[in-house]
Amino acid sequence: MSGLQAYGYRVIPVNPNLVGERLFGEMVVSELADIEESIDLVDVFRNSYAAGGVVDEAIAIQAKAVWLQIGVIDQDAAQRALDAGLDVAMNVCPMEEIPRLGLENRVAGQQQQQGRRRSKRRRKL
Repeated sequence: MSGLQAYGYRVIPVNPNLVGERLFGEMVVSELADIEESIDLVDVFRNSYAAGGVVDEAIAIQAKAVWLQIGVIDQDAAQRALDAGLDVAMNVCPMEEIPRLGLENRVAGQQQQQGRRRSKRRRKL
């Protein structure tokens, strides 16, 4: 989680056993449906057996993508996500793929751009 945050991603932890606690500065929620904003990516840190339920939740909330971590493989769940229009990554780690794909620079650039916009707004006030 902290690794993704270091790349500039906002990560909202979902764990029914830790609801109301804070992890890395974010409040833990019980399920994906408890998150009020749109979700770009659901990163699945569950075993392969439980991954299908998380993927179904991601489909239900209309997430844009699901990412099943290394060792998490559920072909049927991946196909359901693809059929629902979600992007799917399976059996790979975002901390390895972000640098390989060059996404760390894109995220940092977006944050800098947002910061500039906020600064301009403040000056206008």
